[in-house]
Amino acid sequence: MKIIQSGSTYTLYNDGIQTHNLLPARAYSIEYDKMAGCFLAGHATIEVNEKIYGSQNDKIYKVMDSFQKMERSLGVILSGDKGIGKSMFAKRLCVEAVEQGLPVILVDACVPGLAKFIESIDQECLVFFDEFDKTFRSNEEKDEQASLLSLFDGTAGGKKLYVVTCNELYRLNDYIVNRPGRFHYHFRFEYPSSEDIREYMTDKLKKEYYEEIDKVIAFSKRINLNYDCLRAIAFELNLGIPFKDAVADLNMLNVNPEEYDIVLHFDNGVTLHHFRYRINLFDQDRCYYWATMYNEAGIPILDVKFDKTNIMFDSVRGVTVIPAEGLQLDFDDYDEDNAKTKRYMSMTPSHMSFKKCGIKNLHYTF
Repeated sequence: MKIIQSGSTYTLYNDGIQTHNLLPARAYSIEYDKMAGCFLAGHATIEVNEKIYGSQNDKIYKVMDSFQKMERSLGVILSGDKGIGKSMFAKRLCVEAVEQGLPVILVDACVPGLAKFIESIDQECLVFFDEFDKTFRSNEEKDEQASLLSLFDGTAGGKKLYVVTCNELYRLNDYIVNRPGRFHYHFRFEYPSSEDIREYMTDKLKKEYYEEIDKVIAFSKRINLNYDCLRAIAFELNLGIPFKDAVADLNMLNVNPEEYDIVLHFDNGVTLHHFRYRINLFDQDRCYYWATMYNEAGIPILDVKFDKTNIMFDSVRGVTVIPAEGLQLDFDDYDEDNAKTKRYMSMTPSHMSFKKCGIKNLHYTF
């Protein structure tokens, strides 16, 4: 039997009790009991068996280096859609923290006294909130994120590295986004690029199926593919199933129109555009669409009818295109005597290109 005295209180424990001046470097989860309040429980070892693609490894070392050099707590937001690497990045960061001697605290529930308990951990550690926007609600009825703002300020307790992942930026408290005093870094995770997809599929596919990689990349130009999708596609292809048949059976449905920036190209290099054009490229019941095309000054020049069944991936240009034979130009609604209109009437279209719209330029760039 072991007896621990705290002030005038004596608590009895069995002989397995151990005491530590600091938390050992490993993973813990915060648990809650109505009588005892918050406490730490040992968590299974965090392992990362997947390779991280893109430039994320450099950012992991950047975060750890900044945390060591900073004299106060450091916050990191990891935002983006599901399945594109946020949690994998965070887990890799946790592994790196443990390797550098820091305990990792995992928070997966909003419980009473949470902020005060974390503040009481008076040593350097990494505190990880996965799916923060889902676990801690922030709305007019209830703002659970606001109760943590003073914690993220880093003015109490030991210096800590706070890492949060979120899927929907609009669900974050206004005093979290654009507040580098609380969250110094904000890494936005985008869908895998063509280069990322090629590297991933090369790693995952048997060599005899490498010829399918270009088909996967072409498909990614029409619908966003996250790593969950790529993993499923690679599994099917390795079974010897053709790409077209594999995609038809997978749980990957394009249920809503997406927005594309479309550009009409002429043989002489002149272009017209229509930004954020909504279209479902996978709608089997509709083949033809009309789009008004504008010049650089935003003036409507012509309408173009395009046949969606002619759409293809141009590996040379690296974009999804419809060639000239799938396009029909119409000037009927425009002033054919206008000099600008006449200029375009004499030109020969080359192709129309499509590029998915996404959330870009979240950070200031120069």
